[in-house]
Amino acid sequence: MLPDLERELLRKCQAGNARFFEPIVRAYERPGMRVALGMMGNPDDARDALQDAFVKAWKSLPRFDLKRPFAPWFFQILRNQCRDALRSRKVRFQLEALDERLEMKPADPESGPERMRQKKAAKELLWSGLEQLSEDHREIIVLKEIEGFRYGEIAGILNIPEGTVASRLFHARRALAGVLRESQADYP
Repeated sequence: MLPDLERELLRKCQAGNARFFEPIVRAYERPGMRVALGMMGNPDDARDALQDAFVKAWKSLPRFDLKRPFAPWFFQILRNQCRDALRSRKVRFQLEALDERLEMKPADPESGPERMRQKKAAKELLWSGLEQLSEDHREIIVLKEIEGFRYGEIAGILNIPEGTVASRLFHARRALAGVLRESQADYP
């Protein structure tokens, strides 16, 4: 969504017109679901967290500074909602759904059953590796590698300096690589 259009919609929302929040929700629903799914581990918990985050964002919108970008603010609310839900429900991280973006890509006419099996196995290995990471490492990899946020955006979402984003991402990638190496060693 264009920043000026988004800002205008948010201004109208702050003036009390709830119908202008719907385009905001539609714009952030898919990326929000991917982030929530990456953190929560299953679609039902992810949907609940996302819905709760939108409600919290709506309720907090009167205090939102329109000079700031909306995305980092919203994703910080979503992140906090996911963390709260994980703590309160003691949800074990367990990924049960495939990444929507990969499902939406058209099938490669060159890919036969063996290639599809390999892709599926690689994807399952990646998600299994993510499952074994700490919450901090998992969330930063989801934000950067799956969602494609820039360092500055991640810093805003996590409320940490950009240098910390770079450091945490370095260590998270290293931890994931180690987990994946161990997983591959288990298979002949």
